[in-house]
Amino acid sequence: MEMNEMIDYDATELGKVEIAPEVIQIISGLAASEVEGVAGLSGGVVSDLNELLGRKNLRKGIRVDLNEQMTIELALNVHYGYHIPDVGREVQEKVKSAVETMTGLIVDQVIVRVEGIRFPQQEKGTEPDATQRIR
Repeated sequence: MEMNEMIDYDATELGKVEIAPEVIQIISGLAASEVEGVAGLSGGVVSDLNELLGRKNLRKGIRVDLNEQMTIELALNVHYGYHIPDVGREVQEKVKSAVETMTGLIVDQVIVRVEGIRFPQQEKGTEPDATQRIR
């Protein structure tokens, strides 16, 4: 199923409810970003550049596949010092729970791909200047 197709969720005599795959991406992105240790989603160079310019994209780094089963794939960065398998499992659980709770759809798989580690930034003034390092 292509990303611009809607998911027919619920049809009644009043009409039907359709859910866009982009909605599932946004729900997944919000749920993943709430997990401690997640530094952010990784969406490639263009998405990272947009984020630097102040444009936050909650769908970046998330792919939704709606063929026979619903599979959500997330690419993310983890803060240095966190146990990556634990962070990944918690992201899987939170994303599955959030999507199922908000949409009523069944999520069959949540695939988490850790693409990077984000290191803490050194505070200004703590980096030694060149003359101190040469001695």
